[in-house]
Amino acid sequence: MPTVTTLFPIVLAAGQGTRMRSALPKVLHPVAGKPMLQHVVDACNLLIGTRQITVVYGHGGEQVMRGTQGENLAWALQEQQLGTGHAVKQAMPSVLKYAQDDTVVLIAYGDVPLIRPQTLQLLANSLKQSALSILTTRLDNPTGYGRMVRNNQRQVQAIVEEKDATDEQRLIQEVNTGFMAARAKDFARWLDQLSPKNSQGEYYLTDCVSLAVAEGGQITTVLCADPLEVEGANNRAQLARLEREAQRRQSEVLMLSGVTVADPTRLDIRGQVTAGQDCFIDVNVVLLGHVELGANVTIDSGCVLKNVKIADNVHVKSHTLIEDAVLGENCEVGPFARIRPGTVLGAGAKVGNFVETKKAQIGKNSKVSHLSYIGDTDMGEDVNIGAGTITCNYDGVNKFKTIIGDRVFVGSNSQLVAPVTIENDATIGAGSTITKTAPAGKLTVSRARQITIEGWQRPVKEKK
Repeated sequence: MPTVTTLFPIVLAAGQGTRMRSALPKVLHPVAGKPMLQHVVDACNLLIGTRQITVVYGHGGEQVMRGTQGENLAWALQEQQLGTGHAVKQAMPSVLKYAQDDTVVLIAYGDVPLIRPQTLQLLANSLKQSALSILTTRLDNPTGYGRMVRNNQRQVQAIVEEKDATDEQRLIQEVNTGFMAARAKDFARWLDQLSPKNSQGEYYLTDCVSLAVAEGGQITTVLCADPLEVEGANNRAQLARLEREAQRRQSEVLMLSGVTVADPTRLDIRGQVTAGQDCFIDVNVVLLGHVELGANVTIDSGCVLKNVKIADNVHVKSHTLIEDAVLGENCEVGPFARIRPGTVLGAGAKVGNFVETKKAQIGKNSKVSHLSYIGDTDMGEDVNIGAGTITCNYDGVNKFKTIIGDRVFVGSNSQLVAPVTIENDATIGAGSTITKTAPAGKLTVSRARQITIEGWQRPVKEKK
């Protein structure tokens, strides 16, 4: 299939979205962890021949610009909301600066997050010798959509909006999605001829169809078989429907790559996930940011992982939170653990229930099994940390580091007051508060002397 040589997408994102009932501009509402507008911009950036993407903004303009990423973005302000034709006209100057004879303009919408780049490419490529190409779909209930009006030869003659349609035209199930493509020079000419003489008093972009037909131009249509792909979100109920479809798509990709997903309706992916074969993801798991799973990784129910790299044969037990961390192969983490940013677990390390780590390097085969806090720590290999151990790394102003060597044993209920070093093969007696270097190969104990108070009376409640 031939492709366009130069493509300039225009993304319409100026609407207020009053039905969202939100201070956040509609196009910034997230689907799968990313603003709807960003989904559309990213899809356009994957098209062959894309040079510049022009985003038409209006309501919440500063927020929209701050919330959208892209090095090739141009911005066009639509101060008055006078219709889709008016919106595109605001963007045309930024396109015409670079337009050539073969320049194709693609119109997209910032509240249609599920649009696939393949569909947009097909639409742009289908222009060929036509004057205009339109993406359509079929709906069982087309209420609210512009209808595709064809003649007896099935050629498109016009797009008629719902409020302007006759009763007969409202029975048409093929509808306009709003996505269309034409050459820049043609769009520029048609936009100058648009009139607001309609029930809405707006400049309809769809009137370009009848203008093209009047010039003898041919209209090409591309049918999108999946209506959800071209569905916009005007309220939170529609947003939730698109969210579930986005999650279904992502779960399907994981499953086809060799991952077992216990229940795709109870997995949420809000970012990018890669996974090796034979991973298992249980229910109510949330994956955020960039998550990389090795082979044979098991993630139990209720876990939240954000920006995590996990090696092969790791078991993340239920209700564990991991953020900005690296887990080596054969690790076990959880249940109910919190692995905070900067944590790196060596191969075979174990972090157990109700353990919190932060900026902790935990060496090969070391264990922090339960009820401990390990922060700002470099820990060697084959270390055993007893229950209730705390690294006291913060004096209220500054953070300090704890250094723990290899083969160290720390007894339960110990406090390691940083900055402090526990040398190789040292043993810390249970209940100790360590403030100085614990020498290698020796037992270090720091406890108050135990005494018993004779004659002590347990307090009793006073009678009222």
